[in-house]
Amino acid sequence: MDLGIDGKVAFVTGASKGIGKAIAAALAAEGADVAISSSSRERIDAAAADIGATGFVLDSADVDAIPDTVAEVERSLGPIDILVCNTGGPPANADPLGFSREQWEGAYRTLVLAQIALVERLVPGMRDRRFGRIVNVASTSVREPIANLMLSNAHRASMIAAFKTIARNVAGDGVTLNTVLPGRIATERAYSLSGSPEAAESAAAQEVPAARMGRPEEMAAAAAFLCSVPAAYVTGETLAVDGGLTRSL
Repeated sequence: MDLGIDGKVAFVTGASKGIGKAIAAALAAEGADVAISSSSRERIDAAAADIGATGFVLDSADVDAIPDTVAEVERSLGPIDILVCNTGGPPANADPLGFSREQWEGAYRTLVLAQIALVERLVPGMRDRRFGRIVNVASTSVREPIANLMLSNAHRASMIAAFKTIARNVAGDGVTLNTVLPGRIATERAYSLSGSPEAAESAAAQEVPAARMGRPEEMAAAAAFLCSVPAAYVTGETLAVDGGLTRSL
């Protein structure tokens, strides 16, 4: 399928590794001019060189830095047509009431305020140009809360409601907002939550109907479609990429 994004400018945050990097690589392979960001200059430059993107430094918790970073991207590549909001997950804790106020506020800044700031900055231009694709990378925890990920459960779910609200408001201007929900994807984050790669892979083989963990490239394929021209009539939706693990409708 021709995704129709050759020459479009895409900005993928949190893309020095894992799912973010895989999505950026998929968009670049489709001919998009891709900007990627991370909090580390060294990591983002290495990732950019690897996938043929342009790297920018942005800490997802630094909401105030977002306007300047977006301006820098647009000076370098042009107006942003595609935005992929991706970031690392907040801390885990088996006790859902065991998080400090600082941890709650930090997760809110990273998972909600930063994404909204990016959307607020980019949507007006997308509406003017009558084209825009925004994809948020969340988690299947928005459908079935994960016991030790209280902060992710709470904040990521709020973004589903926010995206649905905004999507209805801008659909008539050719702008779509959708969310992908990773299940057990083979990333450093997933391995660390399980204690080791071996433990994560073993649990997935027993618990996931597909009998394995997903690959970042499989997440990227779903996200890339939602960024495409043919996906113009899909908006305000959430798509789980989880090998059949989620039981909810």
